[in-house]
Amino acid sequence: MPENLFNKVWQLHEVQKLPSGESQLFIGLHLIHEVTSPQAFQMLREQNLKVAFPERTIATVDHIVPTASQKRPYSDSMAEAMMGEIEKNAKQFGVRFYGVDSGKQGIVHVIGPELGLTQPGMTIACGDSHTSTHGAFGAIAFGIGTTQVRDVLASQCISLAKPKVRKIGVSGKPGKGVYSKDVILKIIQQLGVKGGIGYSYEYAGETFENMSMEERMSVCNMSIEGGARAGYVNPDKTTFDYIRGREFAPKGDAFDRAVEWWKQIASDKNAKYDDVFKLNVSKLEPMVTWGINPGQALGVTENIPMLSEVPENERQSAQEALGHMGFEQGAPIEGTKIDVAFIGSCTNSRISDLREAAKVAEGRKVNANVKALVVPGSQQVKVQAEKEGLDKIFSKAGFEWRHAGCSMCLAMNPDKLQGREISASSSNRNFIGRQGSSTGRTLLMSPAMVAAAAINGKVVDVREVLQ
Repeated sequence: MPENLFNKVWQLHEVQKLPSGESQLFIGLHLIHEVTSPQAFQMLREQNLKVAFPERTIATVDHIVPTASQKRPYSDSMAEAMMGEIEKNAKQFGVRFYGVDSGKQGIVHVIGPELGLTQPGMTIACGDSHTSTHGAFGAIAFGIGTTQVRDVLASQCISLAKPKVRKIGVSGKPGKGVYSKDVILKIIQQLGVKGGIGYSYEYAGETFENMSMEERMSVCNMSIEGGARAGYVNPDKTTFDYIRGREFAPKGDAFDRAVEWWKQIASDKNAKYDDVFKLNVSKLEPMVTWGINPGQALGVTENIPMLSEVPENERQSAQEALGHMGFEQGAPIEGTKIDVAFIGSCTNSRISDLREAAKVAEGRKVNANVKALVVPGSQQVKVQAEKEGLDKIFSKAGFEWRHAGCSMCLAMNPDKLQGREISASSSNRNFIGRQGSSTGRTLLMSPAMVAAAAINGKVVDVREVLQ
Protein backbone atom coordinates (compact mmCIF):
# COMPACT_ATOMS: atom_id res chain seq x y z
CA MET A 1 0.00 0.00 0.00
CA PRO A 2 1.39 3.46 -0.89
CA GLU A 3 2.09 5.40 2.31
CA ASN A 4 3.03 8.95 3.33
CA LEU A 5 6.24 9.74 5.19
CA PHE A 6 4.52 10.53 8.47
CA ASN A 7 2.86 7.12 8.71
CA LYS A 8 6.04 5.31 7.63
CA VAL A 9 8.16 7.00 10.31
CA TRP A 10 5.47 6.58 12.96
CA GLN A 11 5.17 2.84 12.25
CA LEU A 12 8.94 2.37 12.44
CA HIS A 13 9.09 4.06 15.86
CA GLU A 14 5.87 2.78 17.45
CA VAL A 15 6.87 0.47 20.32
CA GLN A 16 3.32 -0.51 21.23
CA LYS A 17 -0.28 0.64 21.31
CA LEU A 18 -1.27 1.69 24.82
CA PRO A 19 -4.62 0.94 26.55
CA SER A 20 -5.35 4.68 26.35
CA GLY A 21 -5.37 4.45 22.53
CA GLU A 22 -2.14 6.43 22.34
CA SER A 23 1.13 5.02 21.03
CA GLN A 24 4.37 4.50 22.88
CA LEU A 25 6.75 6.18 20.43
CA PHE A 26 10.54 5.77 20.46
CA ILE A 27 12.37 9.11 20.08
CA GLY A 28 15.54 9.00 17.98
CA LEU A 29 16.88 12.42 18.97
CA HIS A 30 16.10 14.43 22.11
CA LEU A 31 17.11 18.11 22.20
CA ILE A 32 17.06 19.95 25.51
CA HIS A 33 17.64 23.51 26.70
CA GLU A 34 17.87 25.31 30.03
CA VAL A 35 14.21 26.23 30.57
CA THR A 36 12.20 23.00 30.33
CA SER A 37 14.86 20.51 31.51
CA PRO A 38 15.75 21.37 35.18
CA GLN A 39 12.49 20.01 36.63
CA ALA A 40 12.74 16.90 34.42
CA PHE A 41 16.25 16.10 35.70
CA GLN A 42 15.11 16.70 39.27
CA MET A 43 12.30 14.15 38.76
CA LEU A 44 14.93 11.63 37.61
CA ARG A 45 16.93 12.23 40.78
CA GLU A 46 13.87 11.83 42.99
CA GLN A 47 13.11 8.47 41.35
CA ASN A 48 16.77 7.41 41.27
CA LEU A 49 16.71 7.06 37.45
CA LYS A 50 19.44 7.50 34.85
CA VAL A 51 19.18 8.93 31.35
CA ALA A 52 18.41 5.83 29.28
CA PHE A 53 20.28 6.82 26.09
CA PRO A 54 22.52 9.82 26.89
CA GLU A 55 24.06 9.66 23.41
CA ARG A 56 20.63 10.49 21.93
CA THR A 57 20.25 13.67 24.02
CA ILE A 58 21.90 16.98 23.11
CA ALA A 59 21.79 20.09 25.33
CA THR A 60 22.36 23.78 24.67
CA VAL A 61 21.35 27.17 26.10
CA ASP A 62 19.26 29.66 24.16
CA HIS A 63 16.14 31.02 25.90
CA ILE A 64 17.67 32.90 28.84
CA VAL A 65 21.17 33.56 27.56
CA PRO A 66 21.87 37.32 27.18
CA THR A 67 22.80 38.48 23.68
CA ALA A 68 24.52 41.82 24.47
CA SER A 69 27.22 40.20 26.64
CA GLN A 70 27.64 36.57 27.59
CA LYS A 71 30.09 37.18 30.46
CA ARG A 72 29.39 35.19 33.62
CA PRO A 73 27.85 35.54 36.09
CA TYR A 74 24.75 36.89 34.32
CA SER A 75 23.15 39.99 35.82
CA ASP A 76 19.83 38.12 35.96
CA SER A 77 20.18 35.74 38.94
CA MET A 78 17.47 33.38 37.60
CA ALA A 79 19.25 33.11 34.24
CA GLU A 80 22.51 32.37 36.04
CA ALA A 81 20.78 29.71 38.15
CA MET A 82 19.28 28.06 35.05
CA MET A 83 22.68 28.07 33.36
CA GLY A 84 24.23 26.45 36.41
CA GLU A 85 21.51 23.78 36.44
CA ILE A 86 21.97 22.67 32.85
CA GLU A 87 25.75 22.59 33.25
CA LYS A 88 25.37 20.44 36.39
CA ASN A 89 22.72 18.16 34.88
CA ALA A 90 24.61 17.55 31.63
CA LYS A 91 27.74 16.63 33.59
CA GLN A 92 25.97 14.38 36.11
CA PHE A 93 23.88 12.48 33.54
CA GLY A 94 26.50 12.27 30.78
CA VAL A 95 24.69 14.43 28.23
CA ARG A 96 26.59 16.28 25.48
CA PHE A 97 26.31 20.03 26.19
CA TYR A 98 26.99 22.98 23.89
CA GLY A 99 27.50 25.93 26.22
CA VAL A 100 28.59 29.45 25.35
CA ASP A 101 32.26 28.43 25.48
CA SER A 102 31.79 25.57 22.97
CA GLY A 103 31.70 27.61 19.75
CA LYS A 104 28.58 25.61 18.82
CA GLN A 105 25.97 27.08 21.18
CA GLY A 106 22.80 28.50 19.75
CA ILE A 107 19.06 28.16 19.41
CA VAL A 108 18.28 24.46 19.72
CA HIS A 109 16.42 24.35 16.38
CA VAL A 110 19.33 26.02 14.60
CA ILE A 111 22.18 23.91 15.97
CA GLY A 112 20.43 20.54 15.46
CA PRO A 113 20.40 20.89 11.67
CA GLU A 114 23.75 22.69 11.34
CA LEU A 115 25.54 19.95 13.30
CA GLY A 116 23.94 17.25 11.14
CA LEU A 117 22.07 15.80 14.13
CA THR A 118 18.71 16.27 12.38
CA GLN A 119 18.23 13.63 9.69
CA PRO A 120 15.39 12.18 7.57
CA GLY A 121 13.22 9.42 9.00
CA MET A 122 13.91 10.41 12.60
CA THR A 123 11.54 11.04 15.47
CA ILE A 124 12.71 14.17 17.30
CA ALA A 125 11.43 15.71 20.52
CA CYS A 126 12.29 18.84 22.48
CA GLY A 127 10.68 20.78 25.30
CA ASP A 128 9.92 23.64 22.93
CA SER A 129 6.87 24.16 20.73
CA HIS A 130 8.87 25.01 17.60
CA THR A 131 10.50 21.57 17.37
CA SER A 132 8.46 21.13 14.17
CA THR A 133 11.36 23.01 12.50
CA HIS A 134 13.24 19.71 12.12
CA GLY A 135 10.47 18.32 9.91
CA ALA A 136 12.10 20.22 7.05
CA PHE A 137 14.45 17.23 6.77
CA GLY A 138 11.73 14.61 6.48
CA ALA A 139 11.72 13.89 10.20
CA ILE A 140 8.65 13.96 12.44
CA ALA A 141 9.38 16.34 15.27
CA PHE A 142 7.29 17.25 18.30
CA GLY A 143 7.36 19.89 20.97
CA ILE A 144 6.77 18.30 24.38
CA GLY A 145 6.15 19.42 27.97
CA THR A 146 8.50 19.03 30.94
CA THR A 147 6.87 15.78 32.15
CA GLN A 148 7.43 14.28 28.70
CA VAL A 149 11.03 15.59 28.75
CA ARG A 150 11.43 13.46 31.88
CA ASP A 151 9.83 10.48 30.12
CA VAL A 152 12.22 10.72 27.15
CA LEU A 153 15.24 11.10 29.43
CA ALA A 154 14.18 8.06 31.45
CA SER A 155 12.91 5.77 28.67
CA GLN A 156 13.59 7.43 25.28
CA CYS A 157 9.83 7.15 24.64
CA ILE A 158 6.72 9.30 24.86
CA SER A 159 3.02 8.53 24.86
CA LEU A 160 1.30 10.28 21.96
CA ALA A 161 -1.96 10.17 20.03
CA LYS A 162 -1.33 9.73 16.31
CA PRO A 163 -2.40 12.78 14.30
CA LYS A 164 -4.00 12.72 10.86
CA VAL A 165 -2.01 14.01 7.88
CA ARG A 166 -2.95 16.97 5.69
CA LYS A 167 -1.04 17.51 2.46
CA ILE A 168 -0.46 21.19 1.69
CA GLY A 169 0.38 21.48 -1.99
CA VAL A 170 1.93 24.83 -2.90
CA SER A 171 2.61 25.86 -6.49
CA GLY A 172 4.00 28.98 -8.14
CA LYS A 173 7.28 30.88 -7.83
CA PRO A 174 7.18 33.72 -5.29
CA GLY A 175 8.34 37.06 -6.69
CA LYS A 176 11.36 39.09 -5.55
CA GLY A 177 11.00 40.26 -1.96
CA VAL A 178 8.64 37.39 -1.10
CA TYR A 179 10.10 34.65 1.11
CA SER A 180 9.21 31.34 2.76
CA LYS A 181 8.08 33.31 5.83
CA ASP A 182 5.41 34.92 3.66
CA VAL A 183 4.35 31.50 2.36
CA ILE A 184 3.77 30.07 5.86
CA LEU A 185 2.02 33.24 7.08
CA LYS A 186 -0.33 32.93 4.08
CA ILE A 187 -1.00 29.24 4.82
CA ILE A 188 -1.83 30.03 8.45
CA GLN A 189 -4.02 32.97 7.40
CA GLN A 190 -5.94 30.66 5.05
CA LEU A 191 -6.28 27.60 7.30
CA GLY A 192 -6.43 29.44 10.64
CA VAL A 193 -4.48 29.10 13.88
CA LYS A 194 -6.70 26.16 14.88
CA GLY A 195 -6.97 24.63 11.40
CA GLY A 196 -4.18 22.13 12.02
CA ILE A 197 -5.44 20.74 15.33
CA GLY A 198 -5.27 16.95 15.15
CA TYR A 199 -3.08 17.05 12.02
CA SER A 200 0.48 16.84 10.88
CA TYR A 201 1.19 18.96 7.77
CA GLU A 202 3.08 17.60 4.76
CA TYR A 203 4.35 20.55 2.72
CA ALA A 204 4.63 19.56 -0.94
CA GLY A 205 4.58 20.95 -4.47
CA GLU A 206 6.97 22.81 -6.75
CA THR A 207 7.31 25.79 -4.38
CA PHE A 208 8.77 23.61 -1.65
CA GLU A 209 10.84 21.56 -4.09
CA ASN A 210 12.57 24.80 -5.12
CA MET A 211 13.15 26.05 -1.55
CA SER A 212 16.51 25.79 0.22
CA MET A 213 16.72 23.82 3.47
CA GLU A 214 16.75 27.03 5.49
CA GLU A 215 13.57 28.21 3.77
CA ARG A 216 11.90 24.86 4.46
CA MET A 217 12.94 25.13 8.11
CA SER A 218 11.21 28.52 8.43
CA VAL A 219 7.96 27.03 7.12
CA CYS A 220 8.06 23.87 9.25
CA ASN A 221 8.98 25.98 12.29
CA MET A 222 5.62 27.77 12.19
CA SER A 223 3.48 24.64 11.66
CA ILE A 224 2.63 24.80 15.36
CA GLU A 225 1.27 28.34 14.85
CA GLY A 226 -1.34 26.83 12.55
CA GLY A 227 -2.32 24.32 15.24
CA ALA A 228 -0.55 21.36 13.60
CA ARG A 229 1.26 18.82 15.78
CA ALA A 230 4.14 18.62 13.29
CA GLY A 231 5.08 19.74 9.79
CA TYR A 232 7.49 18.19 7.31
CA VAL A 233 8.88 18.24 3.78
CA ASN A 234 9.89 15.03 1.99
CA PRO A 235 13.67 14.57 1.80
CA ASP A 236 15.32 15.08 -1.61
CA LYS A 237 18.67 16.03 -3.14
CA THR A 238 18.49 19.46 -1.47
CA THR A 239 18.20 17.70 1.90
CA PHE A 240 21.03 15.27 1.25
CA ASP A 241 23.38 17.98 -0.03
CA TYR A 242 22.73 20.04 3.11
CA ILE A 243 23.48 17.14 5.48
CA ARG A 244 26.58 15.86 3.66
CA GLY A 245 29.82 16.59 5.52
CA ARG A 246 28.23 17.88 8.74
CA GLU A 247 29.68 16.79 12.06
CA PHE A 248 27.13 14.12 12.99
CA ALA A 249 26.21 13.08 9.44
CA PRO A 250 27.14 9.56 8.27
CA LYS A 251 30.53 9.46 6.54
CA GLY A 252 31.75 7.83 3.32
CA ASP A 253 29.84 4.72 2.20
CA ALA A 254 27.58 5.02 5.26
CA PHE A 255 26.30 8.33 3.89
CA ASP A 256 25.46 6.77 0.51
CA ARG A 257 23.61 3.94 2.25
CA ALA A 258 21.76 6.47 4.41
CA VAL A 259 20.67 8.43 1.32
CA GLU A 260 19.19 5.27 -0.22
CA TRP A 261 17.16 4.69 2.92
CA TRP A 262 16.17 8.37 3.20
CA LYS A 263 14.80 8.23 -0.36
CA GLN A 264 12.60 5.28 0.59
CA ILE A 265 11.17 7.05 3.63
CA ALA A 266 9.66 9.83 1.44
CA SER A 267 5.93 9.71 0.75
CA ASP A 268 5.01 7.29 -2.02
CA LYS A 269 3.60 8.68 -5.26
CA ASN A 270 0.00 7.61 -4.62
CA ALA A 271 0.08 8.01 -0.83
CA LYS A 272 -3.24 8.68 0.90
CA TYR A 273 -3.93 11.75 3.04
CA ASP A 274 -6.71 12.66 5.44
CA ASP A 275 -7.06 16.07 3.81
CA VAL A 276 -5.50 18.08 0.96
CA PHE A 277 -5.13 21.88 0.72
CA LYS A 278 -3.77 23.72 -2.33
CA LEU A 279 -2.31 27.21 -2.68
CA ASN A 280 -0.68 29.15 -5.52
CA VAL A 281 1.86 31.75 -4.40
CA SER A 282 2.91 33.24 -7.74
CA LYS A 283 1.07 36.48 -6.87
CA LEU A 284 1.77 36.41 -3.12
CA GLU A 285 3.03 39.67 -1.66
CA PRO A 286 5.06 40.25 1.54
CA MET A 287 2.91 39.38 4.55
CA VAL A 288 2.54 41.28 7.83
CA THR A 289 0.52 40.36 10.91
CA TRP A 290 -1.84 43.04 12.22
CA GLY A 291 -3.27 41.26 15.27
CA ILE A 292 -2.49 39.00 18.21
CA ASN A 293 -2.07 35.62 16.53
CA PRO A 294 -0.11 34.61 13.39
CA GLY A 295 -3.31 33.94 11.43
CA GLN A 296 -4.26 37.63 11.65
CA ALA A 297 -2.05 38.49 8.69
CA LEU A 298 -2.41 40.29 5.38
CA GLY A 299 -0.42 41.38 2.34
CA VAL A 300 1.58 44.57 2.91
CA THR A 301 -0.56 46.55 0.44
CA GLU A 302 -3.86 45.35 1.94
CA ASN A 303 -6.02 46.95 4.60
CA ILE A 304 -6.82 45.57 8.05
CA PRO A 305 -10.15 43.74 7.64
CA MET A 306 -13.49 45.22 8.65
CA LEU A 307 -15.01 43.23 11.52
CA SER A 308 -18.02 42.54 9.29
CA GLU A 309 -15.67 40.73 6.85
CA VAL A 310 -14.19 38.48 9.54
CA PRO A 311 -15.80 35.01 9.98
CA GLU A 312 -18.14 35.06 12.94
CA ASN A 313 -16.13 32.52 14.95
CA GLU A 314 -13.02 34.75 14.63
CA ARG A 315 -14.71 38.09 15.27
CA GLN A 316 -14.15 38.24 19.03
CA SER A 317 -10.41 37.63 18.61
CA ALA A 318 -10.27 40.26 15.82
CA GLN A 319 -12.02 42.79 18.06
CA GLU A 320 -9.58 42.04 20.89
CA ALA A 321 -6.69 42.42 18.43
CA LEU A 322 -7.87 45.82 17.21
CA GLY A 323 -8.23 46.98 20.81
CA HIS A 324 -4.80 45.75 21.88
CA MET A 325 -2.99 46.97 18.78
CA GLY A 326 -4.79 50.32 18.68
CA PHE A 327 -5.53 49.82 14.98
CA GLU A 328 -8.63 50.88 13.05
CA GLN A 329 -10.56 48.35 10.97
CA GLY A 330 -10.15 49.07 7.27
CA ALA A 331 -6.86 50.98 7.82
CA PRO A 332 -3.74 50.18 5.76
CA ILE A 333 -0.97 48.23 7.51
CA GLU A 334 1.66 49.89 5.31
CA GLY A 335 2.92 53.05 6.98
CA THR A 336 2.44 51.73 10.55
CA LYS A 337 5.21 53.32 12.64
CA ILE A 338 7.54 50.99 14.56
CA ASP A 339 9.81 51.47 17.59
CA VAL A 340 11.83 48.25 17.53
CA ALA A 341 13.12 45.98 14.75
CA PHE A 342 14.16 42.43 15.64
CA ILE A 343 15.88 40.06 13.22
CA GLY A 344 16.38 36.65 14.84
CA SER A 345 14.55 33.66 16.44
CA CYS A 346 14.44 29.96 15.54
CA THR A 347 12.27 30.95 12.56
CA ASN A 348 14.59 33.42 10.84
CA SER A 349 18.11 33.69 12.26
CA ARG A 350 20.07 31.53 9.84
CA ILE A 351 22.76 32.75 7.47
CA SER A 352 20.40 33.08 4.47
CA ASP A 353 18.02 35.21 6.58
CA LEU A 354 20.87 37.52 7.58
CA ARG A 355 22.08 37.78 3.98
CA GLU A 356 18.63 38.87 2.76
CA ALA A 357 18.29 41.44 5.54
CA ALA A 358 21.81 42.73 4.85
CA LYS A 359 20.90 43.36 1.19
CA VAL A 360 18.26 45.78 2.44
CA ALA A 361 20.46 47.36 5.13
CA GLU A 362 23.56 47.91 3.00
CA GLY A 363 24.26 51.58 2.31
CA ARG A 364 21.25 52.70 4.38
CA LYS A 365 20.66 53.93 7.94
CA VAL A 366 18.26 52.76 10.62
CA ASN A 367 15.62 55.40 11.40
CA ALA A 368 16.62 57.56 14.38
CA ASN A 369 13.45 56.53 16.27
CA VAL A 370 14.03 52.78 15.92
CA LYS A 371 16.06 50.38 18.10
CA ALA A 372 17.22 47.59 15.76
CA LEU A 373 18.76 44.23 16.74
CA VAL A 374 20.26 41.43 14.67
CA VAL A 375 20.68 38.20 16.66
CA PRO A 376 22.32 35.22 14.88
CA GLY A 377 20.74 31.84 15.62
CA SER A 378 24.01 30.18 16.64
CA GLN A 379 27.67 30.86 17.26
CA GLN A 380 28.46 29.17 13.94
CA VAL A 381 26.00 31.43 12.09
CA LYS A 382 27.63 34.43 13.81
CA VAL A 383 31.11 33.36 12.71
CA GLN A 384 29.92 32.79 9.11
CA ALA A 385 28.14 36.16 8.99
CA GLU A 386 31.26 37.93 10.28
CA LYS A 387 33.40 36.11 7.71
CA GLU A 388 31.08 37.52 5.02
CA GLY A 389 31.15 41.02 6.55
CA LEU A 390 27.42 41.05 7.31
CA ASP A 391 28.06 42.26 10.86
CA LYS A 392 29.80 45.34 9.47
CA ILE A 393 26.93 46.06 7.08
CA PHE A 394 24.43 45.87 9.95
CA SER A 395 26.57 47.87 12.40
CA LYS A 396 27.29 50.59 9.84
CA ALA A 397 23.55 50.88 9.16
CA GLY A 398 22.83 51.28 12.89
CA PHE A 399 21.69 47.76 13.88
CA GLU A 400 23.04 46.23 17.10
CA TRP A 401 24.99 43.05 16.26
CA ARG A 402 24.48 40.52 19.06
CA HIS A 403 25.55 37.10 20.36
CA ALA A 404 23.49 33.97 19.61
CA GLY A 405 20.25 33.31 21.48
CA CYS A 406 16.46 33.45 21.41
CA SER A 407 16.59 37.13 22.37
CA MET A 408 13.43 39.19 21.83
CA CYS A 409 11.39 36.34 20.36
CA LEU A 410 10.12 35.45 23.82
CA ALA A 411 11.97 37.95 26.06
CA MET A 412 13.10 35.48 28.78
CA ASN A 413 16.30 37.54 28.78
CA PRO A 414 17.15 41.27 28.85
CA ASP A 415 15.85 41.86 25.27
CA LYS A 416 12.26 43.08 25.81
CA LEU A 417 9.76 45.57 24.48
CA GLN A 418 8.99 48.51 26.78
CA GLY A 419 5.42 49.71 27.32
CA ARG A 420 3.39 50.20 24.14
CA GLU A 421 6.30 49.83 21.73
CA ILE A 422 5.57 48.32 18.32
CA SER A 423 8.04 45.73 17.07
CA ALA A 424 8.69 44.63 13.51
CA SER A 425 9.83 41.06 14.20
CA SER A 426 11.07 38.10 12.17
CA SER A 427 9.99 35.75 14.98
CA ASN A 428 7.02 33.37 15.10
CA ARG A 429 4.54 34.67 17.68
CA ASN A 430 2.66 37.94 18.16
CA PHE A 431 0.68 36.94 21.25
CA ILE A 432 -0.02 39.63 23.86
CA GLY A 433 3.05 39.88 26.12
CA ARG A 434 5.17 37.58 23.95
CA GLN A 435 8.02 40.08 23.50
CA GLY A 436 8.25 41.08 27.13
CA SER A 437 5.64 43.81 27.61
CA SER A 438 1.97 43.15 28.38
CA THR A 439 1.08 46.23 26.33
CA GLY A 440 3.77 45.78 23.65
CA ARG A 441 2.73 45.07 20.06
CA THR A 442 4.34 42.72 17.54
CA LEU A 443 4.13 42.69 13.73
CA LEU A 444 5.51 39.47 12.24
CA MET A 445 7.24 39.61 8.85
CA SER A 446 10.27 38.33 6.95
CA PRO A 447 13.82 39.46 7.93
CA ALA A 448 14.07 41.60 4.77
CA MET A 449 10.75 43.28 5.64
CA VAL A 450 12.02 43.92 9.19
CA ALA A 451 15.19 45.53 7.82
CA ALA A 452 13.12 47.73 5.49
CA ALA A 453 10.87 48.77 8.38
CA ALA A 454 13.91 49.57 10.56
CA ILE A 455 15.33 51.89 7.91
CA ASN A 456 12.05 53.66 7.17
CA GLY A 457 10.73 53.74 10.74
CA LYS A 458 7.49 52.20 9.51
CA VAL A 459 6.08 49.20 7.66
CA VAL A 460 7.01 49.44 3.98
CA ASP A 461 6.89 47.10 0.98
CA VAL A 462 10.38 45.61 0.74
CA ARG A 463 9.87 45.03 -2.99
CA GLU A 464 10.10 48.80 -3.52
CA VAL A 465 13.29 48.99 -1.44
CA LEU A 466 14.89 46.18 -3.47
CA GLN A 467 14.13 47.76 -6.85
